[in-house]
Amino acid sequence: MKFVDSCEVKVAGGKGGNGCIAFRREKFVPFGGPAGGDGGRGGDVIFAADPGLSTLLDVTHAHSLKAKDGENGMGKDCYGKAGADLVVRVPVGTQVIDLETGALLFDLDKANEKTVIGRGGKGGRGNIHFATAHDRAPRRAEPGDEGEEKKLRLELKVMADVGLLGFPNVGKSTFIRAVSHARPKVADYPFTTLVPHLGVVSIGEEASFVMADIPGLIAGAAEGAGLGVQFLKHVERTRALLHLVTLDPSEGRDPLTDWQVLNAEMKKFDPELAKRPQIVAMSKADLPEVREAYARVKPLFKKKKVDLHLVSAATGEGIRELSIALYEIVSSARARAEEDKGARA
Repeated sequence: MKFVDSCEVKVAGGKGGNGCIAFRREKFVPFGGPAGGDGGRGGDVIFAADPGLSTLLDVTHAHSLKAKDGENGMGKDCYGKAGADLVVRVPVGTQVIDLETGALLFDLDKANEKTVIGRGGKGGRGNIHFATAHDRAPRRAEPGDEGEEKKLRLELKVMADVGLLGFPNVGKSTFIRAVSHARPKVADYPFTTLVPHLGVVSIGEEASFVMADIPGLIAGAAEGAGLGVQFLKHVERTRALLHLVTLDPSEGRDPLTDWQVLNAEMKKFDPELAKRPQIVAMSKADLPEVREAYARVKPLFKKKKVDLHLVSAATGEGIRELSIALYEIVSSARARAEEDKGARA
């Protein structure tokens, strides 16, 4: 399935039905009076956060989303039927932004959350509401109101506890395949991963967290280089970050510089990201040259107050220890979030 994390769409609530002008025409009732019913209310456009979806592809093809109009009122005091709501399923983590003002309207960050995006118009009143002592046969009714219309931009930011970062070819896809059931493509060329992949990392029977494999970033990503900011935004919701570095002499890069460059790019994109708890690990420990480089660069990271882990997705070395360390950070962040939620309540 094609991954789409941004699109523009027009939404419109249904128009309310018109009120009816009618009079009773019954035998033996010479002065029947008004009998025009109200129009039905227009339907709402509702967005529902579906945990089973991972792309905005279906919404992209829709272009315009409109709920059903309400029916017009009828004679014999009959009211028109209300228009049906239009429920649109979107992935959890979808943000709804006003296209004209740029304001964030809604953030659907909870599974099964439902939000009314475009309200339907109110139905018009029939002439039964306008009878008075001076006008017992009113010949007027109200038209239905138009539904609420909006032009929106939808932005999907994946919901994950841990964001997996690193330059292309440091082994991110191999790592997430080793710790979860996610199956991103693995190959020996840059930018193999073109979309974020989510995987559930299990520590025990009841201990787990969600990890997102963010497509490879390079220097200048905050200004649009490589895949640019297209995927940096997916890091914003994570509770912790895992930086993978490794030895890559063919590109003339070293692990410490790579780590510093990626942190600088995140800081340019959003200064708060640079403050996010993070763990740094050197991958491909099954290669002798990587082990030699690890002994050399670990003290350099230590000077930056960073404990550099050594892992191998191929052999499993250091994988469980690293996963436990990440879970401890995530569980602490979850506890703080619950405390903040309780304090606000």
